[in-house]
Amino acid sequence: MLVCTGASLARRAATTTARAMTTVKKSVGDLTDAELRGKRVLVRCDLNVPLSGKAIADDTRVRASVPTVRHLLARGARVALSSHLGRPKDGPEDKFSLDAVAPRLSQLLGVECKMAPDCKGDAVAAMVDALQDGEVMLLENVRFHKEETKNVPAFAKELAAPFDMFVNDAFGTAHRAHGSTEGVTKYLSPCVAGFLLQKELNYLQGAISDPKRPFAAIVGGSKVSSKIGVIESMLAKVDKLIIGGGMVFTFLKARGLNVGASLVEEDQLELATKLEKIAKEKGVELILPSDIVIADKFAADANTRVVKADAIPDGWLGLDNGPEATKEIQAALADCKTVIWNGPMGVFEMEAFARGTFAVAETLAQITPKGCTTIIGGGDSVAAVERAGLADKMSHISTGGGASLELLEGKVLPGVAALDDA
Repeated sequence: MLVCTGASLARRAATTTARAMTTVKKSVGDLTDAELRGKRVLVRCDLNVPLSGKAIADDTRVRASVPTVRHLLARGARVALSSHLGRPKDGPEDKFSLDAVAPRLSQLLGVECKMAPDCKGDAVAAMVDALQDGEVMLLENVRFHKEETKNVPAFAKELAAPFDMFVNDAFGTAHRAHGSTEGVTKYLSPCVAGFLLQKELNYLQGAISDPKRPFAAIVGGSKVSSKIGVIESMLAKVDKLIIGGGMVFTFLKARGLNVGASLVEEDQLELATKLEKIAKEKGVELILPSDIVIADKFAADANTRVVKADAIPDGWLGLDNGPEATKEIQAALADCKTVIWNGPMGVFEMEAFARGTFAVAETLAQITPKGCTTIIGGGDSVAAVERAGLADKMSHISTGGGASLELLEGKVLPGVAALDDA
């Protein structure tokens, strides 16, 4: 009883600290029609879409940007959209031009989205000046200029020069202090969050600062090292922590078990032991799989077996949770009121090793309408939920992998910190 009370008090203290660190930012919805009409607004979107040649392979990010842009256009703002696309190495590259995105924006917005030849300079300034109320244009890839990622003040100043105000709606890059996310805020006012960015903050910061309980985090993926910050942060806040994916085997080996040829980070064994100890001290229920789907090689056509977690033979490697482990996870999630999921349970890209991940997705889809807030925190988890056809069943699908991780770790996102406080 004393342990439970202490753990509860510790989690309450962590929640109070997180709530104190959460600063509410002004949103585009807080601006009046009079403040927007006729104003030249620079909007940082995340239009970093996958392309097949010049065709958009997945327009999810484009569609996610539409509500903020529509809101501005409907109120007579003159809007220019800014984004990066891909990782151009040294100046403009046709394969990374945003001109592939402009036609889709025009379709979604119902108005022509003019394409600029660059993101800054005299020609761009002239196009901005020529915009009428309710018109929109798209600036060329900001990463065609190396000064963007280096956040060179002169570049940010020139980028901001034609505009009156700034709206950041690109959560996926909010963890980067780049010219178009943080630098421009020094030269424009007001600087506010778009609807997409605000939604991300509401869900992710809300889950951290004031979660409905029981609160569970599911942390998967291949390596402990890539999720250390999230695991440590979650241990201070959650009631249950479910570990999945390749990182499971580092934990199992740290317990002294044989894991065969499974992925193990030898330099993280001591850390895994430490994390289990912290979980016990804080009264957090740490859940590792009790059985494993193993294979004789890393391939879709591998021979597979299901074994207990302590019975993985030499030469075989674990690639998914077993059926008993899945049942235990489902039981642990059944009474939860908040769940954050970041990282798959197995190699879900291969059908033989997808059951654990898809079963978790199905369980979250079932408990969401029962009052559980389910947040899919970016990256492969989002891909898995979408492949399972369950994305629309979750409370929130995050658009930012790295940004989601850093926010869950409790880090300050430069692109958010630079915006005006509410």
